[in-house]
Amino acid sequence: MGTEQEAMTRFEVPDVEDLPEDLQERIEEETEQAGFTPNVFLALGYRPKQARAFIQYHDALLEETALEREEIEMLIVTVSGVNDCLYCIVAHGALCRIYADAPMLAEQLTANHRTADISETHRAMLDFAVKLTEEPARIEDDDLQRLREYGFSQEAIWDIGNVVSFYNLSNRMAHLADMRPNEEFYTLGR
Repeated sequence: MGTEQEAMTRFEVPDVEDLPEDLQERIEEETEQAGFTPNVFLALGYRPKQARAFIQYHDALLEETALEREEIEMLIVTVSGVNDCLYCIVAHGALCRIYADAPMLAEQLTANHRTADISETHRAMLDFAVKLTEEPARIEDDDLQRLREYGFSQEAIWDIGNVVSFYNLSNRMAHLADMRPNEEFYTLGR
């Protein structure tokens, strides 16, 4: 299972064997795939029904999307940087590096997406993501039109907003729980 470390510090981390069978199976799948158990699954197990809903929503964002996987990870890392979410910066930073095949991209996006080595299209996408994160009430039709001008479809714009909104929730829960990233994430995709 990798380095032994508490998944979160502010709430009790449940024992996997005490979780409902479907969550145990999902944790086993994730552990097999990653080679370690991502702490988010252990932390989410604190409230099994909510964990199920969270995981299903996450899966839907990846399965029904007009975005490339690297774009999804770029959004997550950028939003998590704005929100100072260590867990998501580290865990999704690893996925961003892997899917984008760019070992320095995650740190660039976390620090300042405006100076990262990305296309103007991706910069427009991330400008929108940051605005939706920092000033959601200020989103206007012009913001969506700008994304269209960069080639994003209506479905892609919806998906951008959905990913950004979901990870704003995720970042806040990670802060609440003091969710800790697995050490293994720090070196993946380098």
